[in-house]
Amino acid sequence: MTSFGSQRIKDEVILAARLLLVALFLIFGWSKLTHYAGTVAYMAQTGVPVPSVAALVAIAMEFFVSIALVLGIGTRPLAVLMGVYTLATAFLGHPYWTMTGAAQYANEINFYKNVSIIAGFFLLYVTGAGKYARNHDRRTTL
Repeated sequence: MTSFGSQRIKDEVILAARLLLVALFLIFGWSKLTHYAGTVAYMAQTGVPVPSVAALVAIAMEFFVSIALVLGIGTRPLAVLMGVYTLATAFLGHPYWTMTGAAQYANEINFYKNVSIIAGFFLLYVTGAGKYARNHDRRTTL
């Protein structure tokens, strides 16, 4: 069975995938970091428990863990952690089952986008960071 040339560019594709997978988290994590008070207010408005702590967790996960993943630091455990975080944000941030109309539809889409993102993190857990990583170790890649 052919790999369609994927073995030649495997490490480059893994690097691109790491960047693309966390782009959303970097952008919005930076926004949360630079607008902390607004982030806390938004989380309080949406009913997130302990909004000031939740905002700090969101900033740590979305911005700092994403930077580590881009750099390839602790890729496997952090990919699992981001998958779990993304699942939690799906349930907290997009409870479409409690809504009706357009809000239900929009939140259902976003909920299942989170599910797809989780799949990407789990694949990153399996593949590892690849060659282009700060703590590269050939034994940790496929």
